Amino acid sequence: MGFNIASLWQAPEINPVNGKARSIPIFNPINKYGRVFTFSWLGFMIAFLSWYAFPPLLAVTIKKDLHLSQNEIANSNIIALTATLLVRLVAGPSCDRFGPRVTFAACLLLGAIPTALAGTVNSAAGLMVLRFFIGILGGSFVPCQVWSTGFFDKNVVGSANALTGGWGNAGGGITYFVMPAIFDSLVSKQHLSAHVAWRVAFIVPFILITAAALGVLLLCQDTPTGKWSERHLAVQQNLQAHGIRAGIVDVPGAITDRKVEGGVANSNSGDEKRMEEEGGIAKAKHGDYDHEARMNEQQMLDTARGEVVVKPSFKEAIHVVFSPQTAVVAFCYFCSFGAELAINSILGAYYLHNFPKLGQTGTGRWAAMFGLLNVIFRPVGGFVADFIYKKSGSVWSKKIWLHSLAIICGCFQIAIGVLNSKSHSTMFGLVAGMAFFLEAGNGANFALVPHVHPFANGIISGVTGATGNFGGIIFAIIFRYLGVNYGKTFWIIGVVTIAINLAVCWIKPIPKGQIGGR
Repeated sequence: MGFNIASLWQAPEINPVNGKARSIPIFNPINKYGRVFTFSWLGFMIAFLSWYAFPPLLAVTIKKDLHLSQNEIANSNIIALTATLLVRLVAGPSCDRFGPRVTFAACLLLGAIPTALAGTVNSAAGLMVLRFFIGILGGSFVPCQVWSTGFFDKNVVGSANALTGGWGNAGGGITYFVMPAIFDSLVSKQHLSAHVAWRVAFIVPFILITAAALGVLLLCQDTPTGKWSERHLAVQQNLQAHGIRAGIVDVPGAITDRKVEGGVANSNSGDEKRMEEEGGIAKAKHGDYDHEARMNEQQMLDTARGEVVVKPSFKEAIHVVFSPQTAVVAFCYFCSFGAELAINSILGAYYLHNFPKLGQTGTGRWAAMFGLLNVIFRPVGGFVADFIYKKSGSVWSKKIWLHSLAIICGCFQIAIGVLNSKSHSTMFGLVAGMAFFLEAGNGANFALVPHVHPFANGIISGVTGATGNFGGIIFAIIFRYLGVNYGKTFWIIGVVTIAINLAVCWIKPIPKGQIGGR
């Protein structure tokens, strides 16, 4: 069956076991799936805008006001990425334990505080400390993706993650328009000095972050079935409602957040009666499942046993973190998102170096296009991944698509670095080409992530996201030590990207014997 345009606003068909949607009601924020989708991308977009609010004003205005050297600016970029790496590592397990909604709101609120304090900075050291804590906002990517994965089923999760991630990442481009525009307005219309204007400008992102966090907390829910702490119970009830009596769902780690008293549940007649009653409650609660997808009994059991997020034991978590499949998505994200972060930090300065006549505002606008292209390019990576997965029925198709994008992107990066063009059309054209394969690669990556160890999606997302930040730090350090020789860093990134993808392309996308995620 082809694409149905009405699915963009109609209530979606749902998975009968976990309640995940099998379409994305993008234009229906009233529906709970559409509402979570909206706050996922909007919250992350505002977080990204605020996280990258400094670079558009850093190259000229803030540099002059705080008497910064080029190395001090580069160091502040690196420190901002370091904080995000640490937060993402913590955010992954936090999503598995407390749920992605609460983790998402916590990242936003904690990041809002240092954003409001941006105006207090008066030295290079103060700038670095402040940007470290603002880096908390970058960690919101992990709960954004885990939350989206929890609401959308395998057939559309690549598209959902790519849209929320891509539209969210566009905040890195929007900030290049927003922050200089606010600054210019405060100077020209409010007659503030440059020293005061850039500080006042940061009040705007603070207000936006706070509003988004409150919306996530007050208007959305943890999972399609309700509270995060009751997710396993809801799955068991849904199985019972469909006449499937398989005892307590056999998932890795803890079965539920509640202790079962009276011995083994499936050996106790009282527990069996209780589950039948709960199944009846679930059936009454969900009615006749008007929008329910058709699944056979084995598919329902596989979903229940392998695709419900649990709190893995330490041993299981270590196994997940160090599995070859985790290495594939993590190292590919090291190249793609790492490059995007590092390039986002210096692109305005690179353009200003090659095209000084454009000035701070002009180069900022052209640099903004790199981030704004995420609105289209990252979703394309997810859309194509879902399409070829549907046609092939194999997760290998998503993996091949991911590596193909990365290798072509590496070629574009080498071309940018070797040519180091002083021609507007050549430079901007090459950067746009690189942006397509780079940003589509990010979307393709998180179309593959939900298939790998789905019972530990928070850990996988956290490790992958953190490794992407680690790549950003490494590439930012290279930019820092090569100074204004930006072209050389570009071709180095291209070589690294091609080499890493060739090194991991042979690894199977899913571990042998994995239940669910196929």
